[in-house]
Amino acid sequence: MRYRLDLVLKPVEGALVRVIGMTERRGFAPRAISGGAGDGDGRWKLQLVVDGGRPAETLKRQLQKVYDCESVEIVPLDDTPLEAA
Repeated sequence: MRYRLDLVLKPVEGALVRVIGMTERRGFAPRAISGGAGDGDGRWKLQLVVDGGRPAETLKRQLQKVYDCESVEIVPLDDTPLEAA
């Protein structure tokens, strides 16, 4: 199943690496990533598209424990391939 994770991260060194590492260690494969600075509040808004056979709630609970991650929302996507940009 494919999911889109909408994350808000603190702008600290290594935050992105910790999120991607946690995602891979929990059995999800990152497929696309996009993001940037938030609404002038200094936080990063990140969208991460992942594939995985496990329930996405497992990944959400683990990411919520990462200190740099302020919020996580999961949106199920269909299994169609990503379009080339």
